[in-house]
Amino acid sequence: MIKKALVTAIAVALLGGFVFGRDLFSYAKTSANEVRKAVKREVPPEFELERAREMLDGLLPEIKEHLRVIAENQVEVERFEQEIARKEVSIRKQEQAILALREDLRTGSGTFTYASRTYSSDEVKRDLKERFDRFVNANEALVRDQKILTLRQKSLLSNEDKLDKMLLARKDLEVLVEETAARLNTMRAVEAAAATPSINIDNSELNRLKMLLAELNKDLDVREKMLDAEGKFHGLIPVETTDEVEVPENIENEIDTYFQEDPQEIGHELALEPTL
Repeated sequence: MIKKALVTAIAVALLGGFVFGRDLFSYAKTSANEVRKAVKREVPPEFELERAREMLDGLLPEIKEHLRVIAENQVEVERFEQEIARKEVSIRKQEQAILALREDLRTGSGTFTYASRTYSSDEVKRDLKERFDRFVNANEALVRDQKILTLRQKSLLSNEDKLDKMLLARKDLEVLVEETAARLNTMRAVEAAAATPSINIDNSELNRLKMLLAELNKDLDVREKMLDAEGKFHGLIPVETTDEVEVPENIENEIDTYFQEDPQEIGHELALEPTL
């Protein structure tokens, strides 16, 4: 199986080289890029947002490590500052002792007494030279330590500045992630609203229902008429009273007065009118 796959791959490579020639690798690279783009387009935004949150959380261990390194540097710088301060006090004492012995030698005396003990001028000179050599070496070491302290202080300030910038950048990214999440939620809400199915009402069904109700009401009207007629045929006693129209006695005179014309002429004119 592996051999067959290998042979197939070689055949495809040879065919591609024959068709595309030197441009084979360019075509292959372009094809791979298009595939990657197509795959990336299919990745849902929620997945990318969650990936961004994980990357943001992934910065925390690095930040904690920087905090630890800075804390260690701060401790080292503080201890080094204290050590240099002690050395400076010691060197000042050595300087005072050297200057004091030098002033004593200026007197030209042959002997000198210190702490109830007498020393010759040569002994004082030897002690002064030894003290001076130690002082010079200690002072040179102090200068070197001060330079080292300055470099450590600058490095500490640089690291603290880098950490502050990193924390600020992470905060900005955190805000950006939340803004992106809110924007994505808004977009999804709009999509959900747009995807709400519309209501389609079948007007033909409504029309058929209206016709059915109209026929039913018509049938009920017919049935009521039939029941009313059947009641009359079964000798129901009418209890309703009919208002009789009162006829005036002088109806002819009222008509003649209304028209104010001779009744014969009115009758003659009516006779001349064509009958419809």
